[in-house]
Amino acid sequence: MIHARRRARRFFALVVVLALVAGACGGKDKEGTTGGPEAPGDIQRGGSVTYGIEAETGDGWCLQESQLAISGILVARAIYDTLTVPNADGEYVPYLAEDVQPNDDFTEWTITVRDGVTFHDGSELTAEVVKNNLDAYRGAEGDHARSPLLFLFVLDNIESVEVSGDKDVVVTTKVPWVAFPAFLYSSGRLGITGQAQLDNPDSCNTDLVGTGPFMLEDPSDWVEGREFRAVKNPDYWQEAPDGEPYPYLDELVFEPIIESEQRVNALLSGDIDLAHFSGAPDLISLRSEEESGNVRTIESNANAEVAFLQMNVSKAPFDDARIRRAMALAVDRDDFTETINRGEFEMAAGPFGPGSPAYLEDTGFPVNHDLDEAKRLIAEYEAENGALPPIVYQATPGALTQETALYVQQAAAEIDVEIELQTVQQDALIDNAISGAFDIMGFRNYPGGDPDELYVWFKGQSPVNFSRFDDP
Repeated sequence: MIHARRRARRFFALVVVLALVAGACGGKDKEGTTGGPEAPGDIQRGGSVTYGIEAETGDGWCLQESQLAISGILVARAIYDTLTVPNADGEYVPYLAEDVQPNDDFTEWTITVRDGVTFHDGSELTAEVVKNNLDAYRGAEGDHARSPLLFLFVLDNIESVEVSGDKDVVVTTKVPWVAFPAFLYSSGRLGITGQAQLDNPDSCNTDLVGTGPFMLEDPSDWVEGREFRAVKNPDYWQEAPDGEPYPYLDELVFEPIIESEQRVNALLSGDIDLAHFSGAPDLISLRSEEESGNVRTIESNANAEVAFLQMNVSKAPFDDARIRRAMALAVDRDDFTETINRGEFEMAAGPFGPGSPAYLEDTGFPVNHDLDEAKRLIAEYEAENGALPPIVYQATPGALTQETALYVQQAAAEIDVEIELQTVQQDALIDNAISGAFDIMGFRNYPGGDPDELYVWFKGQSPVNFSRFDDP
């Protein structure tokens, strides 16, 4: 996947969406010199790869209590395995589990734990450890109690988790739950942590114990804001085509680079070897570099997240549908596509993208640009409620998110709505969304997969229903 020729290095960029796999090919050796097979596809073991990601995960990886965005999930997938994973057909199949089977009415699921898997500290993966993980994720009382924010609601349908025999965990649900295997993956967030990590809530976010292909040998190998250095798990349970365990690399380094233009430059200069991008300017720039032979890219929108303006409908003025509609009508979608997305990407009209079973071509979302109607709705609202209160738009520091925020501010001004811009870091943005401390914000969420996974994001009083949308 990553290789270098004698005179020119070619770096690898993943654009729009990516899934981290267990191993990579080639890269730098530990002294930083360039090396790699001449022919793509040749397996080379050893070396180190530095992976540029878009944000730091300031709260760490105590998975049961964490709020992981894309960058945090990428790190988690390297350190932890999940019980199930999606296959190429979008089906959720056993992974760390050997088998996952329901009863006839889908109210009882038996998870059979895979034999021969050990955690990074040498402890064994057992049914008891899996039960303790699931109880911690769902906030059950007991020896391994946690205070989860996301999973308390994601796993609310679980009635009980019990160990049955040496290998089996039996999960009883409150209602028939056909999509349960998808929730055991949860976009890579539901990694199984070792008992030692579960037993130490004070250091759970830094002393990471998983079964994944890479491991954090020492908590000091994570320098917040600079790098997360993980080394090869020599006892990984999956075998590579050459008969040896994955991964191929000796080391995988995650480097947070918030500004995407800096991430592109770091890739081209060789400071990083691999990177993740999601903005149109980066995509266009990297295509040009690929044509020049400087990088290799993979572009995909499969199971992509949706970028959108998230409004807090629990308070004025966005508790009134007229204001929400006016904001939608104020945005010229064609102009936004050309100005912000540089002619790339498909404009969304709902939370489910093409390819999802829940996708609707026509959701009823107001897609026309109509300033007169928007102004009429604002005037009608103000006649009943007085002048609009101050509105603050929160955005992360990246250049494209700031550009988007400015675009929205200017579009709102066209209908005489004043918006103040506020810059916050990604983890703070998520915290504000959870607590409801926002008016409107630029956000990205709702990846594809089983649409039932997204139910919790729209459900009544759940704190992960960030917009506070409440319509039965």
